[in-house]
Amino acid sequence: MTKPKASKKVSKPLFEDADWNFDTLRRTYDAIEDIALNELELSVYPNQIEIISAEQMLDAYSSVGMPLMYAHWSYGKHFVANEIQYRKGLRGLAYEIVINSSPCISYNMEENTMAQQTLVMAHAAFGHNHFFKNNQQFLQWTDAEGILDYLNFAKSYITQCEERYGVAEVESVLDAAHALMSHGVFRYRRPQKLSLKAEEERRKERIAYEERMVHYLWDGLTSLAKAEPNDAQREAEKRKHTLHLPEENLLYFLEQYSPILHTWQREVLRIVRNIAQYFYPQRQTKVMNEGCACFVHYYITNRMHEKGQLTDGTMLEILHNHSNVITQPDFDEAHYGGFNPYALGFAMMEDIKRICLEPTEEDYAWFPEFAGNRDWKNTIKDAWANYRDESFITQFLSPHVIRKFRMFTLSDEARAAHVQVSDIHNEQGYINIREKLARTYDIAIMDPDIQVVDVDLLGDRCLKLQHLKRDGIALNNVERDKVLSHLRKLWGYDVAMEEVEAS
Repeated sequence: MTKPKASKKVSKPLFEDADWNFDTLRRTYDAIEDIALNELELSVYPNQIEIISAEQMLDAYSSVGMPLMYAHWSYGKHFVANEIQYRKGLRGLAYEIVINSSPCISYNMEENTMAQQTLVMAHAAFGHNHFFKNNQQFLQWTDAEGILDYLNFAKSYITQCEERYGVAEVESVLDAAHALMSHGVFRYRRPQKLSLKAEEERRKERIAYEERMVHYLWDGLTSLAKAEPNDAQREAEKRKHTLHLPEENLLYFLEQYSPILHTWQREVLRIVRNIAQYFYPQRQTKVMNEGCACFVHYYITNRMHEKGQLTDGTMLEILHNHSNVITQPDFDEAHYGGFNPYALGFAMMEDIKRICLEPTEEDYAWFPEFAGNRDWKNTIKDAWANYRDESFITQFLSPHVIRKFRMFTLSDEARAAHVQVSDIHNEQGYINIREKLARTYDIAIMDPDIQVVDVDLLGDRCLKLQHLKRDGIALNNVERDKVLSHLRKLWGYDVAMEEVEAS
């Protein structure tokens, strides 16, 4: 491993006051960048850091943190709810929001002290930025260079639709699409990755193809009805094959094959599902992404303090904020909501570093591939690049971290009279705890598995869905019926859902 070059001791800190100005921000950013690129050897997109007000931060919250987002009433609802809580002191605001784009955009609060600005620049502009650029989930599923152009296209297109067809009509389609947004992503079948920058240029060609497909499907119903039974069955199988059934991506299926949607409505569905797909990797990597950012800001700020670039008072403020971020509430505290992704991710990454540098006999037994290799930087960067939360926990959660977080598992069987502690701190318990915790971060298991399985072409054109129940857990009836009503609106005919047990 290449040893980092020794840095000269800085005799004067970069700043001493809590107040900041743009010259101080620039000097501090340059110091952070030097450590990030030359010592940690991070690879990042170009940075664009913007200072925004509390109201602008609330606005960013409401529009899922994206610039140039199209208008929808739900964003206003979220803004009002967040603003009321903020004004009453019931919630704080994030110090920053970071966008997975190239350039990587970081929104920093103008109310931050200079110490906080230092922390969030290291956290977002280099920690999150490196993760976005290098993790395989983001490389395979998102287009960082094209997302800003695409959002500009989407906002402009929906505005044009509102002017032409009316706000109410467009909002009706958006309402239905948003209700189905979590089922508008490809989870198992990887779509062809296309650059979002050329989306507007491809639109006319795509529209012509989609219209041909819809006509192919529905114009052939008359001849299908007149066919002999055996021929009709073969033709139906052929059409199911053409429809690529079963289909997990409900918005994609509706966009392609709904018999009632106009061209502009299909494009709106496509916009919503493209944005849903963009956010999908973030749902899969919350622990890793936040853990990476915390690990990076912790390393960089400590190195800046060692070099004399940060005063003791500044470092104490940074560590205070850092501790608040990585605090893990106990299970019986009022605000407990499971494992804090910042805490778990940071602890695991610090633990990987410890195992590389100062392994125990237990570490050698559990992690023979990297225990004691001294190359903690490349070991951690390999994990950042090649894993998602579920596989990261399966591969790297150690008995040391399990003990630190006092993890155990419960067996809560419906037929049992009592809840039983099923796994504790022993060898088999560590294995079971790691496996069960990893499953809670597997979206393929935690999200409902709903797919289009058939279409009654000759009868009432009913769209048939199937929900695969895991562990006997059925859908909430009220929420299911609400979502099905949105499906019927987009399909134009009845929609039926069957729930079956997973084999």
